[in-house]
Amino acid sequence: MTAETPPMPPFRDASLPFAKRIDDLLTRLTLEERVAFLHQYAPPVERLGIPAFRTGQEALHGVAWMGPATVFPQAVGLGATWNAELVRRIGEAVSSEARAMRARDDRVGLNVWSPTVNLLRHPLWGRNEEGYSEDPALTAAIATAYTRGLRGDHPVYWRTAPVLKHWLAHNNETSRDTSSSSVRPRVLHEYDLRAFRETVEAGSVAGVMPAYNLVNGRPNHVSPYLREHLRAWTDRDLLVCSDAGAPSNLVDSEHYFATHEEATAAALLAGVDSFTDHGTDGSRITARVRGALERGLLTEADIDTAVRRQLAVRFRLGEFDPGLDPYASTGEFDTPAHRALAREAAEQAIVLLKNDGLLPLRPGVRLAVVGLLADECKLDWYSGTLIHRSTPLEGLYERFGAERVDFAEGVDRVRLRTASGRYLRVPAVDDTAEETRGAEGALDPALLVGRTDLPPLTADAVGTELALVDWGEGVLTLRAPDGRYLSVADDGFLRASADRPGGWVVQETFRLEPSASHRGGHLLKHLGTGGYVCVAADGVKVAGREAGDAEIFEVEFTERGEDAVARVAASADVVLVVAGNDPHINGRETEDRTTLRLPAHQERLLDAARAANPDTVLALVSAYPYAVDPTGLPALLWTAHGGQAAGTALAGVLAGDVSPGGRLPQTWYATDEDLPGLLDYDVIGGRQTYLYFEGTALFPFGHGLSYASFAYTDLRVRREAAALTVSCTVTNTAAVTADEVVQLYTRAVAPSVPRPRRELAAHRRLRLAPGGSVAVTFELPLTALEFWDVAHGRRRLEPGSYDLLVGASSEDIRLGATVELDGEPGAFRPVRERGLDAADFDEQHGIEIVDRTKTAGDAVTPADGGAGELLYRECDFGAGVTGAVIEVAGEGVVELSLDGKPVADVTLSGTRGPYDYRTLTAAFTAGGVHDVRLGLRGPVRLAHVGFSG
Repeated sequence: MTAETPPMPPFRDASLPFAKRIDDLLTRLTLEERVAFLHQYAPPVERLGIPAFRTGQEALHGVAWMGPATVFPQAVGLGATWNAELVRRIGEAVSSEARAMRARDDRVGLNVWSPTVNLLRHPLWGRNEEGYSEDPALTAAIATAYTRGLRGDHPVYWRTAPVLKHWLAHNNETSRDTSSSSVRPRVLHEYDLRAFRETVEAGSVAGVMPAYNLVNGRPNHVSPYLREHLRAWTDRDLLVCSDAGAPSNLVDSEHYFATHEEATAAALLAGVDSFTDHGTDGSRITARVRGALERGLLTEADIDTAVRRQLAVRFRLGEFDPGLDPYASTGEFDTPAHRALAREAAEQAIVLLKNDGLLPLRPGVRLAVVGLLADECKLDWYSGTLIHRSTPLEGLYERFGAERVDFAEGVDRVRLRTASGRYLRVPAVDDTAEETRGAEGALDPALLVGRTDLPPLTADAVGTELALVDWGEGVLTLRAPDGRYLSVADDGFLRASADRPGGWVVQETFRLEPSASHRGGHLLKHLGTGGYVCVAADGVKVAGREAGDAEIFEVEFTERGEDAVARVAASADVVLVVAGNDPHINGRETEDRTTLRLPAHQERLLDAARAANPDTVLALVSAYPYAVDPTGLPALLWTAHGGQAAGTALAGVLAGDVSPGGRLPQTWYATDEDLPGLLDYDVIGGRQTYLYFEGTALFPFGHGLSYASFAYTDLRVRREAAALTVSCTVTNTAAVTADEVVQLYTRAVAPSVPRPRRELAAHRRLRLAPGGSVAVTFELPLTALEFWDVAHGRRRLEPGSYDLLVGASSEDIRLGATVELDGEPGAFRPVRERGLDAADFDEQHGIEIVDRTKTAGDAVTPADGGAGELLYRECDFGAGVTGAVIEVAGEGVVELSLDGKPVADVTLSGTRGPYDYRTLTAAFTAGGVHDVRLGLRGPVRLAHVGFSG
């Protein structure tokens, strides 16, 4: 006799719909097993043959953290390409490499935490490099393309499952886990939600990650918007993954809940399905979930809802159908096609900001290449490890010949002399390992530690000449002659051990602080630990945080960087200054910038080059905009850190092999004074981004020059029932093949509320041969012209005139037409029937929006407990009212005025807490239509004003 083969369980039956299979699997999993699935590292269920699963694989511009991979330009550089099809192909390549890498290392995940769709509202945001644009339409177009590439084109199975970051209104690293973004309804619907919505609705998104910050006083990880908006945009089960450590923040730093059980339950009920907390240790999260179940804060059905969403992703990734998964045996890695794609992306990301005819460089030119980034190929926190590397210097050597290129880095060459007269010395070592940080891959690179196998620095009579760079605000790096950076490991000793600055806490940065006791002397502070450097018998180390523990150094300059630059610049035909940032210093995750200015060290180098040679080109290689003075510069370019092919791409553009076609994805402001406050999220009231900015930008949104010229002609507009068709002809009038980015903007001519000065509606990047022409057509749905009507809580197309503007940037408009649209006339606010929700104001001053309760709703309060004012226009009191019913909490005064005339006020002496609302009444009479002003004084929270009588 032979044993009968057990029947196939339904969850293994590929002929059944995923939903039925998941239903079956949920019934087979025990409660403990389902609870364990809620942590980022879901353990295996061996009895059912289910392997372990990890949510989260960083893949912002290539597979990150898991060792060598193709490195594409930073996300802001991909945004600068304005080329959705190119970005789709990059997503395809990245997901293909993820599959290939997973085939040999199962630590590589297929649930990728990319792309970042936070809008680049403020250029000082430390993570500017991670976003695509300040504009929601451009961001959505690029993000949709990337997710489509990551997903693949199979109708059932996905190559990888992309998760969008970071929900919502997240543009500051300063106090990022405790600060609240005050987002009025119009900004919420017209700006911050829009990029997420359009990308999710396109159908290639597996989920989202909430951000660390709060929005309107409520942490994003318990936001009702996850349910009210995100899950309403699609019928697919979206997986919501928490950001790392954010579940614990709800109690530990935000103090929003008293216990972790309450916090975990609230996050799960709000829609968080996977908890990223405590690294690989899921025990604390599962204990909190069990505690919440025991206290009745959660039910098993709540657990099942979250687990179902995770399983839906795993089924789509083919985990349960390896024989049917079309991507199971695929996965190209570091192919010639991927290398060519990295170069194409780097070329298309370069933006020519200014050119007085010096570019492209003439044949036979003699070049001086100078600057701190001239021989660098910088990586950021979300980069993979380079397989191939091309710096600007290397690219120019290859293109023009090394014999025609001179180089000066521009570092300050120094020796550090101790108080005893000795000098810091880097011991000679025979280290042929060439260890590269992160080359082996790490699930959490924040846990990588510095090397301790090399000898620490000492001091002797001669010392070692060090390369000193000031990256701004006195933040220094010191590099040994062998190219390794001085770094501090866990044992506290200084070693020349790092291939580059990096790490979650950078251990390669220092500051020289003037000594109070020694004229001309300095203390050397290590910024990673906050301790001062001292010279001990066993080596140079970081001592305590007190200045008394520190060695006093005198800095002796062997050569100033500007002298080296001037020397090579004077003998060249053209000078190329390559300046910019190191992505791990002064502007990165956890650290915002403080200024738009180029660091003083690099300004010195630029000034020296220009003084020695007026034919100086400035190439900015950076993760964000700078405020530089282009006066007198013949040419100026910008590119984000361009990945593995950055240098080759830049050389090709400078030589004219490629005509630059990138466009700015965000406004470049002229001065810091043009910027709003970092925490001011009201892009309308604060007149922020190109949409509302009324000043003169250094370089406007969408700007970028070419080596060609283009003519725009034959604008035509055809109106249909629900859309406008806008077309024109674009002709290359030059003698070189080049790309043009055709941009369509709209503008409401005479709106009843503040609307954008102009707003990107569509764009297309196209390549034209000399003399070539193409007809460009855009379909513009009328819904794109709507705004959020706060008076009635919905979108509305306002009747009136609308400009349709076609051009090469937001300020370079070549063609225009005006159309009259019927739309829906505005209606007065029906306040007699519905009252006023406090956050639905038209204008405000000194007000921030806060949470009405911990689960839903908004209220308003004066910023910092001071005074504020709200305006609600055209409120219809109908036949008349006799009083106001005011819902308030806290302590303070609410004053009510009609058309500027005070009519009533109430005083609240204090409640038991911010959510202990009281209903107060105030008598007054009014009828007809009036503008209502509400003045708030003191720490009072106003939720709603109703009207009686």
